[in-house]
Parts: sequence; structure tokens; C-alpha cells
Amino acid sequence: MSPNELLAIGMIAAFFVLLIIGIPVGLALAFSAFFFGYIGFGPMLFNLLPSRIYGVVTNYTLMAIPLFVFMGVMLEKSRLAEELIDVVGHLFGNISGGMGVAIIFVGVLLGAATGIVGATIVTLGLLTLPTLLRRGYPKTIATGMICASGTLGQIIPPSLVLILLADILQESVGTMFAAAMVPGLTLAAVYMIAILAYAWWKPGSMPPIPVDERRALSRGALLRKVVLVVGPPVGLVVAVLGSIIGGIAAPTEAASMGAVGALLFVALSGRLTLGMLYQVARSTLLISAMVFFILICAQVFGLAFRGLGGEHLVGRMFDMVPGGVTGALLFLMLLIFILGFFLEWIEITYIALPLFLPFFMQAGVDPVWLGILICLNLQTSFLTPPFGWSLFFLKGVAPAGVSTMDIYKGAIPFIGLQFLALALVFLMPGLATWLPTAIGW
Repeated sequence: MSPNELLAIGMIAAFFVLLIIGIPVGLALAFSAFFFGYIGFGPMLFNLLPSRIYGVVTNYTLMAIPLFVFMGVMLEKSRLAEELIDVVGHLFGNISGGMGVAIIFVGVLLGAATGIVGATIVTLGLLTLPTLLRRGYPKTIATGMICASGTLGQIIPPSLVLILLADILQESVGTMFAAAMVPGLTLAAVYMIAILAYAWWKPGSMPPIPVDERRALSRGALLRKVVLVVGPPVGLVVAVLGSIIGGIAAPTEAASMGAVGALLFVALSGRLTLGMLYQVARSTLLISAMVFFILICAQVFGLAFRGLGGEHLVGRMFDMVPGGVTGALLFLMLLIFILGFFLEWIEITYIALPLFLPFFMQAGVDPVWLGILICLNLQTSFLTPPFGWSLFFLKGVAPAGVSTMDIYKGAIPFIGLQFLALALVFLMPGLATWLPTAIGW
């Protein structure tokens, strides 16, 4: 092993040490990369850094990120989730486990409309968790359903994860969106089937909504609510995704259309105020700035790692894994899962993946299929204790009788269901590649 490769290993170790002692991830990336890169090559290693940073901030595809964030935050501030859970809850409320199915269904809709995990979980936790517990749902199952539902926004387009993966894999955003549709809906279906199976296996554990409560809303009134509440956001999402996947508009153009559509939707609902617009703009700025700051710092880390010969080190590491390319893929999935215990998805996406992807590209692995496998795996980082953000979000709004351990236990079965969906896509690549191929991407 060469001295520079030892420096590359030291740089990775230093990055994790800085994270452990509380240094923000962007600064930890930059500090460790500058220090070890300078030791290995001096200042000449970073001559390409200005052009790489310029490439990030002027990337036309990445310009869609703040626009999609604005669209999501605007719809989240419109109290869309409250109305959706009321309507969808009545639609599924006459069957055992129906409220659980409704929560997953709302997670799909909110994932497509907003993609904001924290907002979805907090809203569902406040609106549904006390009701679920009052009706006899087990604490673990109720909390697990809510946490899992909130993470669906990471695989259901338009997802920021998919946009960043498209940039890393050098694939079009439309291709990644199309590839994620079937796996995302498959994961939601796996959740729903598991909930209904548990309700059948444990009669009375997930009772339907009481008849008197269901009859309070007539069929005609329910149908009108479905059209007025579910129709507009679904129509907006279909228009945005359809224009991207169909090749009618570029992702940035479609995202701007979605941002304007969300603004009009909230204005027509009578909830748009200057104060709300300020809050949405501020949240959009903070989220977008965080994403781009990490992207810029990741350029420093990637440049130093490659300059120190890290790619050859990774190649030799995968060569030692038994099972050829399949074994290397399984090892990558395991590594991403383990990293998810400690890091957020954006850190794994822009730090770990660029280090490993060249090996798989050289091995001829379909990048679209690989990207969807990675995206499904990244979802587990929101549910894995002790640092799963979904668990933290729900604990912050859970009633006093719900402990942290209840939430941890509730998440574990849904992590297993995520692995089931991941295994289905791994064994049947067509789930990810069929739709992009069918529409000619």
C-alpha cells in the first residue's frame, strides 16, 4: 500500500472523527480533505477545485432542487396533510387496519407532493397517533407506520435523492424518476399488505373507524372532498412528473411550474399570506443552502480522495470480496445500510457513493438499476436507531405514554419490509428498468 493510499484512509478516518466530536458535516469534509490532500500533494492538488465548485453552482439540473423544495414547503404549509388524512381515512376506515393503510396512502401522496420527511411525520404524528392509540392500535405498530410512511418521499418522485443520484450517475432526472415509480409504489404496497396481514392475524388489534364516525360524512360529501382535496395536489404532481418523464420539459422547467402551481393552489385555498410566504421562502433558502454547501464541500473531499489514489484502493477492496460483481453489490448495500446508522442520506450520497461507483461502472452494472437500489437502501437511514431522523421527528410530537424504545421497536419491522422491497428490485431489475425503457429513456 502506497503512502498516498494510507493518507486516503487517514482522511476517511479523520472525517468520521470530526463528525463524532460534533463538527458539521460540510466542514468535516473540507477540513479532512484539505489537510490530507495538502500533505500528499501540496496546493497543486486543488488547482481544479474552482472549476469543480463552479460546475456545482451552475449545474442546470441542480437548479431544480430549490424549486422542488419551495413546492414541497408551500404545500406542507397549506395544511394539505390534515385534509388528506381526513379524506383518505374515511375511504379506508371501514376495514381492519384501514387507518394504517390510509397513513401509508397519505405518505405516498405527500411524498409525491412535498417530499419533506420531517413535516410528514410530525403532521401524521400529531393528527393520527393519539387516535390510533385510543382505538387500540399497538404503540409499536402505530409509530412504525407513521415513521415508514414519512420516508416514502425519498423514493417517490420528485425526490431530492433521485435528483442528486441522477447527477452522480450522469443519468437524466427523467430516467431516474421513471425508474423509481414502480419500486416506490411496490414498497408502499408491501407496507399496506403487511399491515392488512397483521390486522387479519391479530383480530381486534387494528379496528376500523366506528360506524357513527364514518356516517358523519355522507358519500356525496366524501366524494366532493376527494375531488377538492386529493384532486389538485395529485393533478399538480402528475403534471410536473409527466412533463419530466414524457420529455416535454426539463426538470428545472417542470420544477418551476410546480412551484408556481403550489403557490396558486395555496392562494386559491385562501391560506396564502405574506407571513406564510416569508416562512416558505426562508425554509427553502435554509434547506437549499444546506444541500449546496455539502455538495461543494464534497467536491473537495472527492478531489483529494482521487488524487491520493483512493479509487485504486476501493477497486482492490471490492476485488477481495467473494462472489464477483454480485458479491460486490451485496457488500455495497451492506455498507450503505451500516453508514445509515450514523450518516444522513445526503452525506452518504455525495461522500460514499462517488468513491465506489467507478468500480461498478467499469464492471458494466446498469447505473439506473444501481441508483434505485441505492435509493431504496438510503431510506433505511431514516429508520435505523439510534440516529434515524424519522424516529427523532416522531418522538418530538408523540404523547407522553409513547417511549423512545416503543418507536425503535416499531421501526424494526418496517426496516425488514424495506429490505424485502430492496430484494425484489435486486432479483427483478425490470421493476426499475421497465418503465424508462417503455417510454424510450
